[in-house]
Amino acid sequence: MNKLGWEVHSFDHEDANGQFEFDFVYADAMTMADRFVVWRLMMKELARKHGFEATMMAKPYADRTGSGAHFNMSLADVNTGKNVSGDASDKRGCGLSKRAYQFLGGLRKHAAAIVAVSCPTVNSYKRLIKTGSMTGYTWAPIFISTAATTGHTCSAFRCCGRISRAAVAATATSTSQHALGMPRRRSVDQSYLAAAMFLGAGLDGIEQDLDPGDPQLVNMYELSDEELEKRGIRQLPKTLLEAVTAFEADDLGRRVMGDELCRSYIDLKKSEWWSYHNSISQWEIDEYLTKF
Repeated sequence: MNKLGWEVHSFDHEDANGQFEFDFVYADAMTMADRFVVWRLMMKELARKHGFEATMMAKPYADRTGSGAHFNMSLADVNTGKNVSGDASDKRGCGLSKRAYQFLGGLRKHAAAIVAVSCPTVNSYKRLIKTGSMTGYTWAPIFISTAATTGHTCSAFRCCGRISRAAVAATATSTSQHALGMPRRRSVDQSYLAAAMFLGAGLDGIEQDLDPGDPQLVNMYELSDEELEKRGIRQLPKTLLEAVTAFEADDLGRRVMGDELCRSYIDLKKSEWWSYHNSISQWEIDEYLTKF
């Protein structure tokens, strides 16, 4: 990775056995999307040479923590290259400018539709659950909300505004320009179409002057459904079908992808869901065979 000029700055063993996080320096969105695809291919080929299979599958084991990517974003002035998404005087504590908050407002507005593209498999939604891993909570970003610090793992968005440059690029994909002003989308399995949807949603937020609301400073895993509703916090879709239904109902996909690709994507993902749903799993055999 370093020979390719990616500037790896961290390599960590994560929560589950055999689970690792690679962090490397930021670049423009297309460059990072390219690197994301190359990285996955490179990891798998190198692992196979040593007799292993490296997988970026979201939830390969039901009783282990799932895997995903962080997609870090910031905005730069096209003429000067200066970061325009950071504001050290931000009273909300996220280190974001008004424009960055507008961008984040667009991401929140379209979050349910976007996840059909950023988490595009049946298996993706077996990671996006509240409980089920060996360590208790799944650490999955299941709530359509914003956290102000890196410590709140239950929000789909985190604002890592006041951190060092060494921590700017996160697993797999980053478009950050520097440390201030960095909305992070945490429910990501893929790159190109996801990056386009993030950008389209963020620009929609700027154009409509959307506000994402205040960051959540509590562990929302601990809140009841009534408390979440009072705070106006919704959960991300729980299945691929639910996500694709939200995607189909939101015109963002059509505006970003165009009519033909949008329709093809919906048809493809619905077909994938029903192929899965119409299969009989071992769990069903074990659970029902002798009961009925």
